[in-house]
Amino acid sequence: MTATTTYDSTRESLHDIMRDIDVGKIQLPDFQRGWIWDDDHIRSLLASLSLSYPIGAVMFLETGNPQVRFRPRPIEGAENAGGVAPERLVLDGQQRLTSLYQALFVETPVNTRDSRKRAIKRHYYIDLAKAVSTNGDRDDAIVAIPEDRVLRNFRGEVLQDYSAPDKEYEAAMFPLYHIFDGDDWRVGFEEHWDYDKEKVKLWNEFNKEIVKRFEQYQVPVIVLRKPTPKIAVCQVFEKVNTGGVSLTVFELLTATFAADDFNLRDNWREREKDLHKIPVLRGIDSSAFLQAVTLLASWRRKQENPDAGITCKREAVLNLSLGEYRAWAGPITEALKKAAKVLHTQRIFSDRDLPYNTQFIPLAAILAALGNRAENDTARRKIIRWYWCGVFGELYGGAIETRFARDLPDVLGNVDDGPDPGTVADANFAQSRLRGLRSRNSAAYKGLSVLLLRDGGLDFHTGEPVNTQLYFDERVDIHHVFPRNYCKGRTNEQLGLDRLDVGRSVIDCIVNKTPLSASTNRAVGANPPSVYLERIQKRFGITAERMDELLSSHLIDPVAVRADDFVAFFQLREKGLLQRIEQAMGKPVLRDVLVSEPDEIEDEELDEQIDPVTSIPDAEEQDGYPSTR
Repeated sequence: MTATTTYDSTRESLHDIMRDIDVGKIQLPDFQRGWIWDDDHIRSLLASLSLSYPIGAVMFLETGNPQVRFRPRPIEGAENAGGVAPERLVLDGQQRLTSLYQALFVETPVNTRDSRKRAIKRHYYIDLAKAVSTNGDRDDAIVAIPEDRVLRNFRGEVLQDYSAPDKEYEAAMFPLYHIFDGDDWRVGFEEHWDYDKEKVKLWNEFNKEIVKRFEQYQVPVIVLRKPTPKIAVCQVFEKVNTGGVSLTVFELLTATFAADDFNLRDNWREREKDLHKIPVLRGIDSSAFLQAVTLLASWRRKQENPDAGITCKREAVLNLSLGEYRAWAGPITEALKKAAKVLHTQRIFSDRDLPYNTQFIPLAAILAALGNRAENDTARRKIIRWYWCGVFGELYGGAIETRFARDLPDVLGNVDDGPDPGTVADANFAQSRLRGLRSRNSAAYKGLSVLLLRDGGLDFHTGEPVNTQLYFDERVDIHHVFPRNYCKGRTNEQLGLDRLDVGRSVIDCIVNKTPLSASTNRAVGANPPSVYLERIQKRFGITAERMDELLSSHLIDPVAVRADDFVAFFQLREKGLLQRIEQAMGKPVLRDVLVSEPDEIEDEELDEQIDPVTSIPDAEEQDGYPSTR
């Protein structure tokens, strides 16, 4: 059986390609970025052609496949091509073809850039004498002339003037936009020199060595045939794209929808402006939004056809129809706002503290699919348990589109009294991981910080629960309990780390950190807890008893920290944090290191039973959004 290829490989005349660009038979797909080649690249390309050197293959896509429709646009400078339906679209070679078309086929100057990236306009000429010289450098023969065709020095004095044909003839400088129709210029050149034998000979040599090379030049061409699927077209484009900038799904879909006169870019800008008013949604970009829309659309499709798959992979996004986008973009926009409110109840107010931006994709689809049912207490509790299992199981990093596709039906089924979602079953957390959480690079690190606030962590300054207004007004952030600089000045023995049998890295782990307001953190400084607690009490008028209550709300044992006992503090808080994680996940964590409490410090609160499903704390800001100040 003979394999069928989806492309042809051939050679085509450079002149024919330029002519097809001029009349609009060859155009660009609208997702191609603007032309960006600079003057040096253009002169080098022209020099290579004049020597018949290879300039690389170009790749075209045949138009006419109803499944692969991109809005076309003419190559820059092809003013006659507007409104023409192209026969082929350029996938690779845009910059070379645009450079050649503007320099060789139209009289208007080429829009380019100089070495400093400044926009300039240039005409390209070739010096006849230098071009035919056996000792000359062909690059030197190609000359870029300003828009008015006059070369000047830095004082503005005219060095060369090619602003009229007789001046071109006098300098024997041939304008390259006449390379394919040079007969009239040749006649004028010979007449100007009164048919001087040396000048006629110069032209004849130039015509043979240079002009004929351009006229006869064959460009290697690869043509993707009509049956080539869209995903293959996009993958091919990205592999051959020499611009160094990855093409996004959003840009490809924008070009596809533009074929039906729908401006996806403008539509997204309006939605983006609306969504980004909410701080926790500021990380939502066009790709994530399209994935959420595709996930919901594919789930809806499956309701009508059980054999259809639920997916939001790249290929599925590219195959999203305009009708589906129109139907589900609005519900996803509203679902993202609802998702922000859900996260506000969990004390996640800003995208800075968001464990996973990617988890918004299935969360939005889940909320959109549930509609008003998502407001029910049982549904909300199950959704939140799924959310925290994803965070502490650290399951939403990397390529996780397959998990998204599982999450949507799993969580919906769980809401309808079905089994636990796969994400809940897959999630695991170990004690050793707790000690390894040291920076915002970890979703679990950020998750545990906001979990402390959700489960009753009070502000040391005001003594109030941290709501949206207080979070932004007081600039709450994660800070050390035993300050780093204080710990640096003490040995392992002085801190008791030898008794914990751990390294000094635990000083910076989440066990020794908690969310504090900026004013509280300034009072902490580099002092031991016994010192800064007295300072906080005095500065903010807090009694010792109330201060102990505030500390306990963060799972910080007052006796241990007032005694500057790092080991006692660490052991008790580690156990308390693990229990909080278990409460959020509704399942036990792996205690791979024995946690022992000092005999002299008791904390009955840490021995509470695990609530199998996390609760939603009451908060006055649940129905509103934080300010964007």
